[in-house]
Amino acid sequence: MDRSSPEKLILVNREPNGIAFVTINRPKSLNSLTRAMMADLAQAFKTLDRDESVRVIVLSGSGRAFCSGVDLTAAEDVFKGDVKDVEADPVVQMERCRKPIIGAVAGFAVTAGFEIALACDILIAAKGAKFIDTHARFGIFPSWGLSQKLPRIIGVNKAREVSLTAMPLTAEEAERKGLVNHVVDGGELLKKTREIAEAILKNNQDLVLRYKSVINDGLKLDLGHALALEKERAHAYYNGMTKEQFKKMQEFIAGRSSKKPSKL
Repeated sequence: MDRSSPEKLILVNREPNGIAFVTINRPKSLNSLTRAMMADLAQAFKTLDRDESVRVIVLSGSGRAFCSGVDLTAAEDVFKGDVKDVEADPVVQMERCRKPIIGAVAGFAVTAGFEIALACDILIAAKGAKFIDTHARFGIFPSWGLSQKLPRIIGVNKAREVSLTAMPLTAEEAERKGLVNHVVDGGELLKKTREIAEAILKNNQDLVLRYKSVINDGLKLDLGHALALEKERAHAYYNGMTKEQFKKMQEFIAGRSSKKPSKL
């Protein structure tokens, strides 16, 4: 096991198949984040992004919570720190990470923890999990994207309700709104997460990275410019392919199409 924190508050475990597991490991404090933990979490994603043996990253929390937000006993140290230091910003590093990130959410994802969940590419939640935005309740201004990302995913009015009331958004409702991909029994959370990760592993790694990039970059644009971006990158991709690569593509497609469908 690789350790990105001497206190083992952020755990990183790489598997030979290409899946890496990042765990926020402060269960007695519901995985609330100190400034040092934020820097360690950022470093973990930077390191895994550079590691070519890693193809998919799974993020989870130990114990009863995914992440209960920032440790408010050290609020001044966190909020008055160098908020522009992107190297120590876990959300920035997650957004920069080329590899798909799957969030496995059990228990609470509160405020900063909610924002970390929003930085994942795919979310699997255990039944009973709750997403809570307490920025307005405690007088904390959002800075990791919650005010902008949530309305774009679940709709403006529902996002206003979630953020202005600080009322929980259940895993089940989050699934209906398109925030969560799957809701499963708690005992099945890791199994379902691994199933999704392994499905990604079966695909062309280069295309997985390119596809994630064009989706995420396109979301920052209006539809017309996003479609132009896709077209531009598609042309660049195909123009860069060799005859041998086209041949392998055709052989792969021919091999797949020649397989007889399984009998039910």
